[in-house]
Amino acid sequence: MPDNISEILLEVGKTLGETAFMCSIALVIAIVAGGALGILLYASSTHLFINSPLLNKVLGATVNVVRSIPFLILLIFLLPLSALVVGTKIGTEAVVIPLAVAAVAFFARLSEASLAEVDKGMIEAAFASGAGKLRTMFCIVLPEAHVPLVKDITITAISLLGFSAMAGLVGGGGLGDLAYRYGYQRYNMGIMIACIAVLVVLVQIIQAAGDWYVNRIERRRS
Repeated sequence: MPDNISEILLEVGKTLGETAFMCSIALVIAIVAGGALGILLYASSTHLFINSPLLNKVLGATVNVVRSIPFLILLIFLLPLSALVVGTKIGTEAVVIPLAVAAVAFFARLSEASLAEVDKGMIEAAFASGAGKLRTMFCIVLPEAHVPLVKDITITAISLLGFSAMAGLVGGGGLGDLAYRYGYQRYNMGIMIACIAVLVVLVQIIQAAGDWYVNRIERRRS
């Protein structure tokens, strides 16, 4: 069990890499799959694009089911799927699957709401000028929703950090695993404080990076 500062820093550095690995992969999957799902949710809810109430209800119900399950329960439930995909129920790779599923549903709802905020007058003007639905979506709607979507990505990344901390309860690695095994089970307060401090710093860095990018976009537009 790590007791001195150098051993604690070594363990924290190792598990920090594990946390970054699982959260980064899950975030990329969330942006791609969750973004596509969010576009479908938005497009199927308005007459300007697909306008399919049935598709919207099916997709919406699926997203709501995933979001209604507490992550710890979802994590345990999806471990058999992780075993099929990555060949194991234990470790950082196994936790990526539940993280990605939760993040996809989470980001899908956020992105749907952000796309719905785009001025419908601009969309109708694009159609009036002869633009097709696909072109309007990718050249008008998504660029106009750029800033809200960046904020959504920032929120999702921070939420993933919180989700990943629960991975320690099933041996998933990362800072949560370290805090649980040494900070809680073995009463090592040094490890617990170090893990909390690193997570706080990570959240501040992610939020600051998101805010900086949003301000940069807004300055370019002004």
